Amino acid sequence: MRHVLVTGGSSGIGLAIARLLLARGDRVSLLARDAQRLADAAASLSPGENVLTLTADVTDAQAVDAAVSEAATRFGPVEALVASAGIVEPALFLDQDTAAFDRQVAVNLTGVANSVRAVLPGMRGQGRGRVLIVSSGAGLIGIPGYSAYCAAKFALRGLAAALRAETAPDGICVSICFPPDTLTPQLARELPLRPPQAQALMGRVKPREAADVARTILAGMDRGRREIHFGLTLHLLGYFGPFAASYLDLRRGRR
Repeated sequence: MRHVLVTGGSSGIGLAIARLLLARGDRVSLLARDAQRLADAAASLSPGENVLTLTADVTDAQAVDAAVSEAATRFGPVEALVASAGIVEPALFLDQDTAAFDRQVAVNLTGVANSVRAVLPGMRGQGRGRVLIVSSGAGLIGIPGYSAYCAAKFALRGLAAALRAETAPDGICVSICFPPDTLTPQLARELPLRPPQAQALMGRVKPREAADVARTILAGMDRGRREIHFGLTLHLLGYFGPFAASYLDLRRGRR
């Protein structure tokens, strides 16, 4: 049994991961902004004494620190982090206001950094730990209408690589995953806003069930995999992304 903190744990991939963790006996702290959604998530899990809900915005470093301290008081130091909190608001770059762009970068990038910073001291004190960062397929290739989201999700790959180099001597394993479109409440909100240019690229791949994505993530995390990909297309993008991007840019230019 270990103590796992899941940010963005009130719905979607985060909630699906929490359900799997509880099923195998782990203690889970769920962190999200909306107290009511957190309460509904906890009720759907029926986990008894093994779940704690924490209300905090991941962009607020002090609030995240306080939430992690509360979680440690209840379950002991966090032994694994699943940084799943994220938002997406599709719009073409010049059509999106600055506040919406900045908010996506703050949640999807700075929010992950705040979460990792809050748990690392406890992991270092134990001499072990696991960090799983949830990026996206949009962190592997540029997508029209997703400039803010792509910028943040691309940056997570660099963050994971730097953290891995820094924390390996402390016995801490850092993984990052790149899920495709996944059937979540966020996707339902996103699709009506998705520009047709993006849908032409992304709509070719059928969205996956959140439970399937969660199983793949946990399996990769347990094995200590550096990067976790989904399906042949995203595997190829993970390893040959710059070449694929050049090919797509060439095709767009010809059109």
